[in-house]
Amino acid sequence: MTFSAVDFIQQQTSLSEPSLIPELKLYLASEVTPLWQMTEERLKNGGLPPPYWAFAWPGGQGLARYILDHPEVVRNKKIVDFAAGSGVAAIAAMKAGAQKAVAIEIDPLALAVIPLNAASNHVAVDCQNGINMDKPLKDTDLIIAGDVCYQQAMSAKLMRWLWLCVANGTRVLLADPGRAYVPQDGLKECARYKVPTSRDLEDCVERTVTVSELFMVS
Repeated sequence: MTFSAVDFIQQQTSLSEPSLIPELKLYLASEVTPLWQMTEERLKNGGLPPPYWAFAWPGGQGLARYILDHPEVVRNKKIVDFAAGSGVAAIAAMKAGAQKAVAIEIDPLALAVIPLNAASNHVAVDCQNGINMDKPLKDTDLIIAGDVCYQQAMSAKLMRWLWLCVANGTRVLLADPGRAYVPQDGLKECARYKVPTSRDLEDCVERTVTVSELFMVS
């Protein structure tokens, strides 16, 4: 039987309202462990990463909340959402009036769920499988990235690329809930949000998300 990503997503998740952004609906898992095991068992030969796309992580929620509360940041702009997960921040950008939003992901299931989530919120988000992080983006006004500094090597590579983009004139918003490898310099705080979390996913029941803009340090 041919595997259908859309069928799998719709069978294992349900449309739900994330705690910090109840005006949006996403296909989210109600329980963590069953979906993790299902993904491993049914897709173990496909080389897929864990189902991060099925949860509204605090960084993405904080970023989406900031965008919805400050639509002028994205209005009529071309947006790239890096490591988009469920696509929540890109969807928020389109709801807030962005000209275009592109969600960057490498997980095939994330690339399948993002259009579903976008359609559920009456917007369209383009998807792209990966990106060249050796050179800055062109034709992009703003890069948004939520909850991406949890692994040392990837965080270092990502920040090198984001600084290239800033130097090239692209604005960058970074939302972080206190991960280990978030940079300490070059961040201008824009907002803070307390986001309820699940102990199945986090080590606490609430995280404080800081939304910051990158700026060049002289």
